[in-house]
Amino acid sequence: MTKIIKFIFPILFLGLLVNTANFTYAQIKVDQNEEVEQINKDIQDKKDRIKKIQDQQAVYEGLIKQKQGEKANLNNQLAILENRLAKAALDIESAQTEIDRTSLEIDKINLEIKDKDKQILSQKEHIASVVRLMQQQDDKSTLEILLLNGTLNDFVSQVKYLEDINKEISQSLDTLKQYKKDLEGQQKNLNGKKRELSGLKVELEGKKVDLVSEQQNKVYILDQTKYSEREYQRLLKLAKREQQQAESDIVSLEKIVRAKLSKIAGKKLEFNDAGFIWPVPKNTITAYFHDPDYPFRYIFEHPAIDIRAGQGSTLRAVASGYVAIAKNAGKGYSYIMIVHGNGFATVYGHVSKIYVQTDEYVVQGQAIGLTGGMPGTNGAGSLTTGPHLHFEVRLNGVPVNPLEYLP
Repeated sequence: MTKIIKFIFPILFLGLLVNTANFTYAQIKVDQNEEVEQINKDIQDKKDRIKKIQDQQAVYEGLIKQKQGEKANLNNQLAILENRLAKAALDIESAQTEIDRTSLEIDKINLEIKDKDKQILSQKEHIASVVRLMQQQDDKSTLEILLLNGTLNDFVSQVKYLEDINKEISQSLDTLKQYKKDLEGQQKNLNGKKRELSGLKVELEGKKVDLVSEQQNKVYILDQTKYSEREYQRLLKLAKREQQQAESDIVSLEKIVRAKLSKIAGKKLEFNDAGFIWPVPKNTITAYFHDPDYPFRYIFEHPAIDIRAGQGSTLRAVASGYVAIAKNAGKGYSYIMIVHGNGFATVYGHVSKIYVQTDEYVVQGQAIGLTGGMPGTNGAGSLTTGPHLHFEVRLNGVPVNPLEYLP
């Protein structure tokens, strides 16, 4: 009877360890499942809210396009600004809701990581228990095992028991490896979510800037026009003249500079082998090349991209070249034009401060001025839409899409 107990006890003890660990882990799992379930519900609520916001945004976008397609008058412009303000506020809410949703997903992944940590610890303890039992059995010689077992069947059963323990360890190790692999995958997913969250926070700050810009734009329009349709039409004509004059000057001055350089020995322009760099840190494009939604498309086609940039951001030359013009127009439209090699030229509009002079040679990355665009400030021009950089790329005198040349 004693021999049977000695043989059976390790098996019973091992089973008790496993069952106790499984019971404890099962209770933890139930608690975590309830927490994860609540997080999943909160995530779905955020997704539903985002969908409703997107539906509202679509309504405002439709109203903006409708007004942009109508006659250019003060009432329509104010309606556009009102709708843009409402949409900007929704953009902020949408970005904040996305941040909240992503934060919840991070919480969920953290719970899953804790769960995997507990599973790994439990599995390690289980393996350690099995190894200790094996060591107890390994301390006995084959002769001792034969003497302790009254029959050959008992001996065979004990050997089978040892084989089962070996198999148990092998299976536990495989499970442990899978847990570790799952954990690494969840940690990688967590890092991705954290990067996404950082991007969303930057996006949110940009949208807050957009909202302020829209509010300032509306205040500026009302201040300048005093609700007078006649005054608004005068401002439209002034903005159109500014752009037409800038276009005329840019075309003629590029030709003059290239002709002048061709006559000077050793003044052949070389283009940067690496291509262009961004004139301001890469950021949101607020208006695209020939953008159909450009607010003043009924006055002129948009020959550039508008890049979001805070008022007074450093402006850098995208490639080396000669300054064809650095026009300081006071409160009017100020801009810089640089002529490069390979037929390229670039234009930087709404410049609030200019660091360079006409005919000066600049190198790629050199600070050439500060950005502007805030209504009513130096270099902004008439009817500007807020702080940004108006950036043109011209090839052989013709405006082309800058995004095709920027990295």
